[in-house]
Amino acid sequence: MKAVIPAAGLGSRFLPQTKAQPKEMLPVVDKPAIQYVVEEAVGSGLREILIVTGRGKRAIEDHFDKNIELENHLARSDRLGSLEELKRLMETARIMYVRQPSPRGLGDAVAQAESYVADEDFAVLLGDDITMNPPCTGVLVDAHRRLGGSILALQEVPRTDVGRYGVVVGKEIDDDVFRIEDIVEKPSPKQAKSNLATIGRYVLTPGIFSVLGKTPLGVGGELQLTDGIRGLLAREDVYGVRYRGRRYDVGDKIGWLCANLELALQRKDLRKDIEAFIKDLTKPPA
Repeated sequence: MKAVIPAAGLGSRFLPQTKAQPKEMLPVVDKPAIQYVVEEAVGSGLREILIVTGRGKRAIEDHFDKNIELENHLARSDRLGSLEELKRLMETARIMYVRQPSPRGLGDAVAQAESYVADEDFAVLLGDDITMNPPCTGVLVDAHRRLGGSILALQEVPRTDVGRYGVVVGKEIDDDVFRIEDIVEKPSPKQAKSNLATIGRYVLTPGIFSVLGKTPLGVGGELQLTDGIRGLLAREDVYGVRYRGRRYDVGDKIGWLCANLELALQRKDLRKDIEAFIKDLTKPPA
């Protein structure tokens, strides 16, 4: 199975930082967010990866390319080990790129992968989400082996937040497994029929491409992947899996800050200093 990582968004929630810097390259501790996503794909057995980029995203390609001058410099200073993790990832994954001509929505970004995917089922991993314990893509791939068809990752969200997600209605057919009956993009709290929301992980059948080709523009004047999946429901079964692992929405400022703090606290080389800083920060004023 191949993986598709849409990374062509404008990153407007992080302006002015993202005016010239791709949001996917924002650091989470000491790695760009998109590296965590590629690592998740590879760790889930998906080693052929297509990253859908756009204008101003060249830094993503440079990150996953060799830098001989830097490697030589690090080798002379005995610091080459700081790139070892990235080098191993680059040796394991086969990464290709395609450009989305203009930011017309997630559905349009996924549609750019049609010739790459051909007639195979494929995974979609959004760069805004980092998941672990367990990695969400692995959970979906396992479910796909059992059920076939398209599989969506779901999480329960507060009713006040449903307007940020695609929201599903479905029948639970097994523990945490739903047969999807309907899906709506960014409903209002009053319109939402549940609080089960899609998060940025999918396994999709190639049938999605013909549906997207006939799907009208939706919320925000964009081609929404959610609307395409809704059309797919008329043709084939679509399932959802409630994901119970850890998810960080690093496309949101609070989510990004929390991810940096929590992941830093998991590092042996950083935890002591971070805890001391927090303790000092929370001291009552003298």
